[in-house]
Amino acid sequence: MTRPAAARPLRLGAALVGIAGTVALAGCGATGSTTADTSSDGSSSGGSYADGTYTATGSYVTPESVETIEVTLTLESGEISAVEIQGDPQTAETQQYQSRFIGGIEDEVVGVALDDIQVDRVAGSSLTSGGFNEAVEAIKDEAAA
Repeated sequence: MTRPAAARPLRLGAALVGIAGTVALAGCGATGSTTADTSSDGSSSGGSYADGTYTATGSYVTPESVETIEVTLTLESGEISAVEIQGDPQTAETQQYQSRFIGGIEDEVVGVALDDIQVDRVAGSSLTSGGFNEAVEAIKDEAAA
């Protein structure tokens, strides 16, 4: 079946707009982000961060409220050597999820390079991860050497 000639220019125009949008979005990557360095032995050493202990607050939205958590990370040679989370739950349900998250986060991040941290779900808690990741981004900015 042949399409009417009038439909072809419309389809071509839509395709060109889609391609232009894709090209434009390709240039929208994060600026100033730290890229992984490779050491002389070929291993990835991550970004360049000053050793120390850093604290930042992250927030996230639940169906009932806006929640915050305070994240403290200790960095040694670009890796997390200790993590401490202080929750401030506004509801009983949030208290339950933050407690689960706090109880499981150490196993997920200690010994991992700061640049490799992106937490999605810990011990069944997924929303708390958003606040954690927000705080980690602030700590990366502060610790950048």
